[in-house]
Amino acid sequence: MRVTSARFGPSARLHVGTLVWMVPVAIAQAQSSPFMTGATALQINILAWLTPIAIILIMALGAMAMANRLSWGWCLGAILGIAIAFGAPQIVAWVRGMFGV
Repeated sequence: MRVTSARFGPSARLHVGTLVWMVPVAIAQAQSSPFMTGATALQINILAWLTPIAIILIMALGAMAMANRLSWGWCLGAILGIAIAFGAPQIVAWVRGMFGV
């Protein structure tokens, strides 16, 4: 005589099959694209190089201002350049949000 359990019917097998199918799909969706990984690494590398350059630039502008050899265009250009360089991720996110990308 064979005893079977009504607890594991076709419905339970369907749920288990769905779970087994969805786990690889979720893992595949969790992976990021290689382009974004490379772009993020490049951005971090550029910011690491740009930080000491920006500090030296500000020091040079201060020395030029003390020697009375400074044009206001240089100051505005340096401030704008530093703001764009270090604010690039926020600027890109803002523009992407404007266009819904």
